[in-house]
Amino acid sequence: MTNPPPSAPPRPNRHKMVFLTWLGIWPTITLVLWLLLPVLLPRFPLPLVTLMITAMVVPLMGYVIMPTLLRWFGPWAMR
Repeated sequence: MTNPPPSAPPRPNRHKMVFLTWLGIWPTITLVLWLLLPVLLPRFPLPLVTLMITAMVVPLMGYVIMPTLLRWFGPWAMR
């Protein structure tokens, strides 16, 4: 007898994941801009400032904020 193929794990609701992403991005970017924009903007052109800020925010979102939000809101996001 062969075993049935494993089923794919349930996926979170896309609309709820978009909301959780926004919920993580908005305060993170606001905080980083509040702290660093007065220091960076007078010294560097805007495209370089946005490069530096996104280089900080994206890993922070991927490794810290989104895993935390999914731990807190995971059951809700799966409904």
